[in-house]
Amino acid sequence: MNQAEIKRKRTESLLRELIPEALATLEDGRINALSVTEVLCSRGRYDARVFLDPTGLDEREQAEALKQLRKVSGYLKTYIKESEGWYKAPNFTFEFDDELDRISRIDTLFKKIEKEIGDES
Repeated sequence: MNQAEIKRKRTESLLRELIPEALATLEDGRINALSVTEVLCSRGRYDARVFLDPTGLDEREQAEALKQLRKVSGYLKTYIKESEGWYKAPNFTFEFDDELDRISRIDTLFKKIEKEIGDES
């Protein structure tokens, strides 16, 4: 891992902590309780993809939350710049992380296969 990758990983880790902290300061109940599962920064750290946990939200609520997050992204950038003393904060793109759902489905399939193998023996 070179120096640039280390800085990017450090920024991602810091953003993973600061974004939920900034969201918690908002009075909008739709977005202040969202949890961040992952943050991926671009090479130059000008853009960041923020992955959120969709647990407990249906598709309509997710769409509304993404709409609200786009509206408050300027506030998030300002919050992060002020809290860390940065000159510039990355542009945020928010997405809901479906990785947890995929993992759950794969685990279910493995249990089903294990049960079928056990029944054949």
